[in-house]
Amino acid sequence: MNNNFDSSNGSQLKFEFFDVTADAGYWAYGSTLEESFENAGLAMFEVMTSTSQIQKVEKREIEVKSEDKVSLLYDYLEELIFLHDVEFLVFSDFKVNIEKQGEDYVLHGFLIGEEFNPKIHERRDEVKAVTFHMMEVIEENGYKVRVILDL
Repeated sequence: MNNNFDSSNGSQLKFEFFDVTADAGYWAYGSTLEESFENAGLAMFEVMTSTSQIQKVEKREIEVKSEDKVSLLYDYLEELIFLHDVEFLVFSDFKVNIEKQGEDYVLHGFLIGEEFNPKIHERRDEVKAVTFHMMEVIEENGYKVRVILDL
């Protein structure tokens, strides 16, 4: 995998990869918690394929409820993997809203992409699962989240 991928598009850095043995690890950034989760989804699909080649054809709505922000990030990314594994979808556009409801956090999101087509989409690494290992959600001049994927 090319760890020098410029994901900034000339503005704020969206994500960057770091080395992890037998896994893929990354930090995703955002000025808000929602933006950092959106960029975490984008980075995960960048591990699988070139997200710039994904057309905005299919739209999916998701809702995830968890007891804390780290669990919410884990459950959100696992839901994306589930949609990929079951419907063969890859996504490049993410919009999420996160609210605290009582003791829980609830993420409501819209994902836009298309069915994976090996004639169009580059096949990179298969993501088997998200891990809790070293997963973090940090609020510091915006937000950054750390994710390690099991490949």
